[in-house]
Amino acid sequence: MKKSLIIFFGFLVFTLLIHCKDKTIHLGKEVFYTCEENISYGKDPEQVLDLYIPKKKSKKKQDIFLIIHGGGWRGGKKSQLTYFTLSLMQKFPNTIFANMNYRLASTSRFALPNQTDDINNAMLFLEKKLNLKPKFILLGNSAGGHLSMFYAYQSDRQKKVKAVINIVGPADLSDPGFKNYDDYSFLEQHLIDPKIVQTHLSLMTFGSPTHWINATSAPTLSYYGTLDHVVPDSQRAILDSVLKKNNVYHESYEFSGDHVGWEKEPYAGILIEKIDGFLKNIDQK
Repeated sequence: MKKSLIIFFGFLVFTLLIHCKDKTIHLGKEVFYTCEENISYGKDPEQVLDLYIPKKKSKKKQDIFLIIHGGGWRGGKKSQLTYFTLSLMQKFPNTIFANMNYRLASTSRFALPNQTDDINNAMLFLEKKLNLKPKFILLGNSAGGHLSMFYAYQSDRQKKVKAVINIVGPADLSDPGFKNYDDYSFLEQHLIDPKIVQTHLSLMTFGSPTHWINATSAPTLSYYGTLDHVVPDSQRAILDSVLKKNNVYHESYEFSGDHVGWEKEPYAGILIEKIDGFLKNIDQK
């Protein structure tokens, strides 16, 4: 069964890539999307996104899933989440999806504020291009999960973010368990431009999404692996505790896998079902 699922979705990904060149995707039944790849939302070559728009017009106010890849803030690319984006499109056939790249950090370029600026610029670009005032669902894995939370809690002044889907994202950078991360010294030196940090805060406190949570923060769903040695499951407990303290609606779930185990079946399928239920719960509130 598992092998057949892999083959099936592999075929769909292949079909997606072929048809996207023709700007049309057919995902079975009545699920049709138009797509545009590598649209520039900024002047830097890394500031590009893929856009998927359902051909069937929704009568409801449109939401946009903004997909944000992982890679330790200085690696990774949007194509790593094409497979998962495709699966989400099948589950949410009337929803717009954008899968973005962002400017990667290096020893000469800080992640923050560049990467949160990129999220904001992508959102503004999509609003203008689509002539919409949508609500955004920020979904990211690993570093992308961190950026999704950090943007929603710290940078979303206009409250455009409807929800955060955080997949194995670091929520508290000062957690002793997370300090075992093998690139932690890079974070201490190159994650955050010190110029944007208030003098009374440490860099790791400033960069922790949990520091910015308040009663108006976006509802959040989190997914963490019990065997994850990169972002330990202790992050889930810390995040849940702060969200609960501030009365923010949240759901969190565990899977029996490592840092990339969420992508595999049955965990990816379980996650999609949890996302569906989570968003329905938000809509009912």
